[in-house]
Amino acid sequence: MDLIYHSINVLFGTFKDVLPIIGVIMFFQLVVIRTKIDNPGRLAYGFFLVVIGLAIFMIGLEEGLFPLGEAMSRQLTDPDFLAKGNIPLLEEIKKTGTVYPSLYFWTYIFGFSIGFSTTIAEPALLAVALKAEEVSTGAISSWGLRIAVALGVAIGISLGCHRIVTGTPIHWYIIAGYIVVICQTYFAPKMIIPLAYDSGGVTTSTVTVPLVAALGIGLASNVPGRSVIVDAFGLIAFASLFPIITVLGYATIAEWITNRGRRRRSV
Repeated sequence: MDLIYHSINVLFGTFKDVLPIIGVIMFFQLVVIRTKIDNPGRLAYGFFLVVIGLAIFMIGLEEGLFPLGEAMSRQLTDPDFLAKGNIPLLEEIKKTGTVYPSLYFWTYIFGFSIGFSTTIAEPALLAVALKAEEVSTGAISSWGLRIAVALGVAIGISLGCHRIVTGTPIHWYIIAGYIVVICQTYFAPKMIIPLAYDSGGVTTSTVTVPLVAALGIGLASNVPGRSVIVDAFGLIAFASLFPIITVLGYATIAEWITNRGRRRRSV
């Protein structure tokens, strides 16, 4: 019964959240543009499906993805798992709370794997990749772009997990990352630069963000000496930055290989 009441509350909350969007569209359609709405019945049906879909998605986040991310973080950072039967090391960790970053190897692997898999399944990235392949008439491969972005997210989340474990300041990573992006922008093919920058944004969408956020909160909550407020957040920034680096790198390498092949054929 609690789940039913909670679902109803989420449904009404989602309706109130979506209602301002409909209000803005109606205002511009009827007051500013002053034309009738085409197919009002279809639009009302679509609005109904949007509300239902968002409500189900929010319930799924709360009941499934958030607990899953936090549970995995808790299990991967458990002292018994980290020590792997080394009793003196286990006692030292429990007694002093000492953090050995090398012991969190599987946490980094999990961050890499979850970043790659969720990004490959990201609907927003799929839409952008298909459109990019369409407008470039095949010059940009949909799968190539998706894999490049997924690798960037995977590397970013893995490095972000390492940052949480070590407790190092986030701004040094971000500054260094954008210096690399600026340098890459100078050498990368002009046609890929806007798409690469957009690729950093489409990764922070419906599938990736919930698990990444839960992973960061779970890590900061279970690693000794870490603050949930200071250290838990920031993984999404890594997931937005590193895809730009990998897409620019992918385009630069692809252009170099193409030019090298042309030079060989012309000799």
